Amino acid sequence: MPENKSNDWTIIKILSWTESYFKDHSIDSPRLTAQMLLAHCLGIKQIDLYLQHDRPLQKNELSRFKALIKRRIQNEPVAYIIGEKGFFESDFEVEKGVLIPRPDTETIVEQALKVLNARQKDFKPKTVLELGAGSGAIVVSLAKKNPDHVYYASDISFAALAIAKKNAQKLLPGMMKDKISFFVGDWLSSLKKFPGFDPRFDLVISNPPYIPTGDIQNLQPEIRRFEPMLALDGGRDGLDSFRSILKDVHHYLVPGGTILLEMGFDQKKGVQNILKPYPEYQSIEFIRDLAGHNRVILIKKSID
Repeated sequence: MPENKSNDWTIIKILSWTESYFKDHSIDSPRLTAQMLLAHCLGIKQIDLYLQHDRPLQKNELSRFKALIKRRIQNEPVAYIIGEKGFFESDFEVEKGVLIPRPDTETIVEQALKVLNARQKDFKPKTVLELGAGSGAIVVSLAKKNPDHVYYASDISFAALAIAKKNAQKLLPGMMKDKISFFVGDWLSSLKKFPGFDPRFDLVISNPPYIPTGDIQNLQPEIRRFEPMLALDGGRDGLDSFRSILKDVHHYLVPGGTILLEMGFDQKKGVQNILKPYPEYQSIEFIRDLAGHNRVILIKKSID
């Protein structure tokens, strides 16, 4: 950033300069990125940047903004820099060590809501478990939209669970703030460690790691260098977590219960092969995201 006097740098001038600078450094969405970072730096909404376009920045504001620019050109994700990411009608707190929610994952939330909203003769609250909750984006979105059910969420990462709990406290209203029971666990194995706790869930949902190990090196630097490998690396073929979940999950489902798993767009055949040895799974449906890719697998446990 040129060493101009601070009162020469109005909001509109600094936005234009930053957009050009980001373009030179091949930063995606340079204008939007500049807007998001500057609004965060100044503590205002993005629309206010244009309502206050001729406002000069103070020296300390320029220094803070310069530090944010430096972080972004080092490929640090915007979500980590500003500390939040929009997902399914809410802004979720995120930080390093926690997977950033993706728009593709909204597909699994939409399908889960369909399951929860399915008509039944006599209403009975459903019991829902999310495996690998991360920031809590999925389970908190479900609880916020449909508070009449019982929610559990687990993650192997203490740091992720801490963020998920904070998001639940921030985003769920009033008495709902403690609606979700969070616990540390490695997929379903932790459920065996609670004496007397013999749960049966109506819905189990997960966005497990599904990127093949060999593909990690080809990911964008924002992902490869900053996001947690524990939430990305799915093993040699990307399906290790699916094997772990599907070999056990039918034991924890009510008859006719539902499993929803997010997967890679090219993993349909691999998931089908994993399911072949399990007669407990009665029906399998692959659901496409907005881009037309197979994104979610919906599995029903047999009623018998």
